[in-house]
Amino acid sequence: MTPATPAAARNVPAVVAALLAVYVIWGSTYLAIRVAIEGIPPLLMAGSRFVVAGGMLYLVLRLRGGAAPTRLQWRNAAIVGGLLLLGGNGGVVLAEQWVASGLAALGVATVALWSALFAGLWGQWPRRIEWVGLAIGFAGVGLLNLEGSLRASPAGSIALGVATVSWAFGSMWSRHLDLPDGMMAAAAEMLAGGALLLVASAIRGEAIPLSIAPRPLLAWAYLLTFGSLVGFSAYLYLLRHTRPALATSYAYVNPIIAMALGVWLAGERITANEWFAVPVILGSVALVVAVRGRPPAASGTPSGRG
Repeated sequence: MTPATPAAARNVPAVVAALLAVYVIWGSTYLAIRVAIEGIPPLLMAGSRFVVAGGMLYLVLRLRGGAAPTRLQWRNAAIVGGLLLLGGNGGVVLAEQWVASGLAALGVATVALWSALFAGLWGQWPRRIEWVGLAIGFAGVGLLNLEGSLRASPAGSIALGVATVSWAFGSMWSRHLDLPDGMMAAAAEMLAGGALLLVASAIRGEAIPLSIAPRPLLAWAYLLTFGSLVGFSAYLYLLRHTRPALATSYAYVNPIIAMALGVWLAGERITANEWFAVPVILGSVALVVAVRGRPPAASGTPSGRG
């Protein structure tokens, strides 16, 4: 095993903290989304959350002397923000109008599978054993569509499918684009992606509620603070400083947390067929992540600038 470099060793605490953030916090955001959209239209809820979070982060960074993104970096931030937030998060919040929060998290677990496929566009095609894991994982997705809420809600199933594909493609592409350094990338992507979500909300005809009950408002605040400022920033840090396999490993932790919270706190019902799909999908994701996590034969930079 190649010994860790001093820079890598210094990054270990930050990487561990970022992993805990995306593992635990993002696992709880699925239930928070379901609560928030009880009082706020879905795309409006998501867009306002990211615009406020991105604006706050951008202002703090600029006041601390951070460089403003260049025109090219703003364009790239809009591309990545559109894929991750408009396509990815937007699809999830729409799906949760019809699909249980825990089931939505399980569907999003396939991001790691799609990411392995999309990495091939940049020369990192899946290995033979990974193809086995991909086949098993997508078979598990098929199980989810045989019965239960996904079969009962084609719209929810389609929205969830678009979300996973968009998030995976955006994650892989972001590693090869010129983006702002450090946390400024998170700020720019949240601002751009959030703005696109608000445009989509207006096109969809979502109305701004005149009043919001305390429960949805608290859920929105939780998503703003922990889901956006902490969780999304941690995820972007992992994308730029670790291998894709590790950055997307949250995919087989989030569903367990989300399903447990959904059943425990929201009384969600998971069918026997859906429970059976859990080890199939998560096992396949674990297999793909484990294989893809091995060091490649040729060294490369995971800095995000490709």
